[in-house]
Amino acid sequence: MRRVPETPAFVVDTVALRRNAEILSQVAERAGARMLLALKAFSMPSAFPYMKAFGTCASSVHEARLGLERFGGEQHVFAAAFSEKEMRELVALGIHHITFNSFAQLRQWQRVAGNANIAVGLRINPEHSEGQVPIYDPCAPHSRLGIRREAFAGESLEGVTGLHCHNLCEQNADCFVRTLAVIEARFGDLLPRISWFNFGGGHHITRPDYDREALIEALRGFHARYPHITMYLEPGEAHVLRAGTFVCTVLDVVENEGPIAILDGSAACHTPDVIEMPYVPRAFLDSEWDGAAEPGPSALRAGKPGERAFEVRLAGPSCLAGDVFGDYSFDRPLVPGDRVIFEDMALYTMVKTNTFNGIRLPSLWLRDAPDAFTCVRTFGYEDFLSRL
Repeated sequence: MRRVPETPAFVVDTVALRRNAEILSQVAERAGARMLLALKAFSMPSAFPYMKAFGTCASSVHEARLGLERFGGEQHVFAAAFSEKEMRELVALGIHHITFNSFAQLRQWQRVAGNANIAVGLRINPEHSEGQVPIYDPCAPHSRLGIRREAFAGESLEGVTGLHCHNLCEQNADCFVRTLAVIEARFGDLLPRISWFNFGGGHHITRPDYDREALIEALRGFHARYPHITMYLEPGEAHVLRAGTFVCTVLDVVENEGPIAILDGSAACHTPDVIEMPYVPRAFLDSEWDGAAEPGPSALRAGKPGERAFEVRLAGPSCLAGDVFGDYSFDRPLVPGDRVIFEDMALYTMVKTNTFNGIRLPSLWLRDAPDAFTCVRTFGYEDFLSRL
């Protein structure tokens, strides 16, 4: 039986990474924009050689260092606020762009950044929501992210060369088109004064149903109106969409108003975004699985409850009562020893894992070709011990 030797495990498919890289490169070239990799969504250094981007964007000193050392290209940095220690470290690293979240932070650190020849930008809040989940909506009421238009009154923009906006989450081009119209309506008078604009992430550019032509048209139109502005996009998920899996083994099946399969993988520890979002990840069974990021012809795809003959809840081994991936149905009952493969598990998974309950972190693998796996790293007791 062809499989990763141990579970739980994250498997990143380099074939899929190359596919996404090609799509993003073509979009960037046709639109006249520069594509960055948002490290907050995916920061696996061993996968970087299979990816293409003009550079990276970081939300911390550690991400900035990783981007510069292991990916290269331009390094953009944004955080809700920077401490003195962080600013010293970022300057020492040699980052290229920094975006501040308030005029107070701009006044505090503008001279430091300018003396280091770092391009300075401000993050704006267009007060236009496209997201459906408040925890992921930077424009939700009481958001701490971005400067609202009214806050620009009486403030100096001397030394500010760029603007940044991010309000999308796993969305199509129509959401960006509407956002762009709002930006130009509310902040249009600032656009002649800047030389770069970072339109943020959340663009699901590599998704099969994404309207890439609409995105390209919108960016070209913006460039025609403001030819002096360099345009950036910083997707994270789009770089690794449909490129990774999380493989688990069924340890036991217990009964409580229906079967509950206990896996060696934990939603709480290994895929906390499933609980935070929340969402139910797609899953399948396949004894002939060769490591591909998407189900093959022999796969038994999971359905929603009621869609298949046998319903089951997939849950983790931790003591958290809510350690649950979701409710599913399969064409046959699950039994101990079955391998459950969750789809689309490269994004916002590895970057969020934790060792609650002392549960072992999943091993990391690259899949270079059918049945050709490379183990990047395994984790053990020392990793748990060193955390605290």
